[in-house]
Amino acid sequence: MDLQFEQLRTFVSVVDDGSFEAAARRLHVTPSAVSQRMKALESTVGRVLVERGKPARPTPSGQVVLRLARQVALLATDALQELGQDSAEPAEFSRIPIVVNGDSLNTWVLPALATAARERICVDVYREDQDHSVELLRQGTAMAAITSESRPVQGCAVRPLGRMRYRPMASPEYLRTWLPDGPTVDALARAPMVVFDRRDDLQERYLRQRSRRAWNPPRSYIPSSGDFPEAIRLGLGWGMVPPQQSDRYPAGSLVPVDPAAVVEVPLYWQQWRLDSRLLGVLADSVAVAAAEALDG
Repeated sequence: MDLQFEQLRTFVSVVDDGSFEAAARRLHVTPSAVSQRMKALESTVGRVLVERGKPARPTPSGQVVLRLARQVALLATDALQELGQDSAEPAEFSRIPIVVNGDSLNTWVLPALATAARERICVDVYREDQDHSVELLRQGTAMAAITSESRPVQGCAVRPLGRMRYRPMASPEYLRTWLPDGPTVDALARAPMVVFDRRDDLQERYLRQRSRRAWNPPRSYIPSSGDFPEAIRLGLGWGMVPPQQSDRYPAGSLVPVDPAAVVEVPLYWQQWRLDSRLLGVLADSVAVAAAEALDG
């Protein structure tokens, strides 16, 4: 089986950019050329590799080839950068797709990505809840992920990063209105809460610490990590907030609902097992930033 580099590169661009037309613009070729390369690649493999929708998505067979294509592209960039160390020509940038949960992206990860960028690394960040991010690794969409999953995905290595600690927080006015006698079980059952999205179970984790009863309090969904604590400050409800966010507010703006309560989320760095200098640089940058920002 003879897999051509340009065909693999085109496949990656079709998936990342979402369509044959967008891939053509990125690669500076015609959509017809992209289509011909994809047909040739699929003919070589003997499988349909991409679902031609909007956006274009890899098929299960395509996920296998996509992982190979990303590995080939990254190793090629590694080699070109090494060969270009003594050259007057600027080194080529490498684009590495990663998965990051919203709270980490909003608080401590960006300095790590900025450090990696000095090594001519561009990141393609997919925001996904830490409990669900490994699926993008399995699909071949991402090469690394910040995740709460300690068990390695097949073909991946795992590095512990630390723990994010979340506390139930609210505005002082909210506490006076909804929890005047403190966070009793009956009061929490009626008090509105703020939830990030329908995959976010941090609030339920805290409630399960309080009682095994069935909980169904009113809830507002605010799917933006930056706006989530602001919604709590404005009184939409109580919610779980890490100190990296709550400490940004003036003292007294956000106060603990239950000062002794905490929900810990361990975070791990999972990445493909690949002998790549650039992927190693990115991993080390994330680990250093995590050591400074997270609890051990």
